[in-house]
Amino acid sequence: MDKRLQELANLPVGKLLLRYSVPAVVGIVVMQLYNIVDRIFIGQVVGTDAIAGLAITFPVVNITTALGVLIGAGASARVSIMLGNKDEESARKVVGNSLVLTLVIGAVYIAMFYLFLDDLLELFGATEANLPYARDMMLWVLPGLFLTNIAFSFNNIMRASGFPAKAMVTMFIGAGVNVVLDPIFIYVLGWGIKGAAIATDIAMAVSAVFVMIHFMRGHGTVRFCRGIYRLDRRIVWGIIGIGAAPSIVNLAGCLINILINNTLNRYGGSDAIASAGVFVTVTSFVVAFIIGVCQGMQPIAGYNYGAKRYARLNRVFMLALCVVTAVSVAGWALGMLVPEGLSAAFLTDAEMVKSTAGYLSIAMSMFWMVGVQIVSTTFFQSIGKVGKSIFLSLTRQVLFLIPTLLILPGIYGLRGIWLCFPVSDVAAFAVTVVMVVWQLRKLRQVAAGI
Repeated sequence: MDKRLQELANLPVGKLLLRYSVPAVVGIVVMQLYNIVDRIFIGQVVGTDAIAGLAITFPVVNITTALGVLIGAGASARVSIMLGNKDEESARKVVGNSLVLTLVIGAVYIAMFYLFLDDLLELFGATEANLPYARDMMLWVLPGLFLTNIAFSFNNIMRASGFPAKAMVTMFIGAGVNVVLDPIFIYVLGWGIKGAAIATDIAMAVSAVFVMIHFMRGHGTVRFCRGIYRLDRRIVWGIIGIGAAPSIVNLAGCLINILINNTLNRYGGSDAIASAGVFVTVTSFVVAFIIGVCQGMQPIAGYNYGAKRYARLNRVFMLALCVVTAVSVAGWALGMLVPEGLSAAFLTDAEMVKSTAGYLSIAMSMFWMVGVQIVSTTFFQSIGKVGKSIFLSLTRQVLFLIPTLLILPGIYGLRGIWLCFPVSDVAAFAVTVVMVVWQLRKLRQVAAGI
């Protein structure tokens, strides 16, 4: 057995979680940091309408991310389970099928977005003031989003097959290139929002090349080789089945962004959309930490579930749960204590800073609960419980957030939009606790032979 796979089976769970989570957290947080750098440059140099235009593009980004996650998250979970079952040949076929799926899906969605870009942006809530900024961003960033999918998908597989540190380096390379190019393209060349998009494209191209070289050169058990690229219905459905839950989360996020942008436009105009852009940026940064921990947990949970080592599976989940809860509490405290400081990083108008700070305080009032749902969804995904993972991923954004967005603004106006977030957080948290307690009890019964 490969040394790295032996470690997944035998090393102490706490040490494994640290080894896999730290690189994942660092990598994904660095990715978020350079997104934040983009938005700070755009907000400070170009202005509020540009931030609003950027917020309008979030649904497009969510759709492309959802398609990338569909393959990347599903493939990494399948690889972990198959390696736990000692089925290395099938794990390699997952990698080959994932490459073909990523290329085909990417070509289709890029063509569709280019053909209907303006119509889509207007559907997503663009106004006459911010549409030009949103269009400029998307015309240039779409190729980069495709490259992001390649880098993300195979970065996850790299981590799942025993290379967490190298997966982190993939993220660092892209982030470093982007941070260097951003000020050159935005400030020095004066390209504005287009410059931020081009910098992202180049950065993600470098990351994609790096991660592809890893699999082409045959490092580790899982690699590119002959006979793995022909699409196999069983493997494809296995990837899509597990990847569906996190993918649906992103697609639901797209629908929510469309609904939020249009509702904000109705009640508060472009300024309200800009405030939402700040909220999404701040919370995405905190959630990046949580997702990093979940990515670190996934290969450990998947491998040990496949190997029927349920005690180790339970321990890694409980450890991850404690860590993400601490991160959620830290993010909540940040939103409660320094909302004006967070707003001022992206906005220059004093009145906008003040109003956005107030909205952040409302929207993040129950944010400390968010980590529990995210890690629990990843837990169900890791052990192949597709239906439960999909259902749990839909609770906050679809079952609770959409109805509240349709009801509360009619009662409380603009304030009602921001109240939707804490209400949904509480409801989703309650459902998550019930589902997790039931699943852990069932695993204990299986382990005891009951």
